[in-house]
Amino acid sequence: MDINKQSEGTTLTIKLSGRLDAVSARDLDKVVGSSLDGVKDLIFDLADLSYVASAGLRVLFVAQKKMNKQGSMKLLHVRPEVKQIFEVTRFVDFFTIVE
Repeated sequence: MDINKQSEGTTLTIKLSGRLDAVSARDLDKVVGSSLDGVKDLIFDLADLSYVASAGLRVLFVAQKKMNKQGSMKLLHVRPEVKQIFEVTRFVDFFTIVE
């Protein structure tokens, strides 16, 4: 999986591509954990993400909990196969998904 970060003021966009599995979730967890200080708007661009495992869902959920305290978080361009995973696991109820 590739992780690309772009900061603009208090907005951080993280673009993910590939598969967010147990191994890549650890990498994403490190990136997110070290990047949220001072961030008011966190955006995950998932246009190129083809799969998310439970470990990846956990990282996104932890980021959402942190952002609930300091700003907002959105998931953009969620592909149908990834959105289906969010729906089946009911994580769709915790995230703001923008088409």
